[in-house]
Amino acid sequence: MALIDLFTRRPAALAVPEEDPVPRAWPEIGETWKPEGLPVAERYYNQAHAVVLVARTSQDPYGTAYYLVACLGCHFLSIRTKCHDLHIRYSLEKAAETANSHAGTCRALPRELPARPDEESARRLLHSWVLSTSRPRRDLHRYLDLDLSDFDSGRLELQRTNEWMQTELEALAIEQSDLLSARPDERTGTVRFRVLPQPH
Repeated sequence: MALIDLFTRRPAALAVPEEDPVPRAWPEIGETWKPEGLPVAERYYNQAHAVVLVARTSQDPYGTAYYLVACLGCHFLSIRTKCHDLHIRYSLEKAAETANSHAGTCRALPRELPARPDEESARRLLHSWVLSTSRPRRDLHRYLDLDLSDFDSGRLELQRTNEWMQTELEALAIEQSDLLSARPDERTGTVRFRVLPQPH
């Protein structure tokens, strides 16, 4: 090789980046499933090959993500873990432990994935959850603060993003201001909701 070749050699062409891989079908149900607003982080199989999901429900203003565990065989659903005398929301590590533990003992057969409700059905569902929290309580003069995480147990059924839920709750607070109020939280930059006391 001539000395001049060292100075005239061209760099090799850059590799063309691969396109995002096509989502692979789940072998047990023959389809992909990406529920809106509920990103699936991990999946486990129970004893009968039903899927046990670990899915992210939200992230707080400080960047901490929270998860739920749901079995698509026996309807097991868990959104909190017990820590001493408290029930706290799942981190990914704790959610994975719970999912793996459940998968190791559950023998329920796989069932069909829940259908995503249409817009109006989803709206009615969310409103019904708010109304159920407004039922008369012992202290009728006491309000109840709501957070989007209070609806985590219904996320698999709702299949909507946190942004959608917040928009709908803000609209409900305008439509039914005697039931629900919305106010910005200056500390976190989020919107806080409050169910107001209701008469008998």
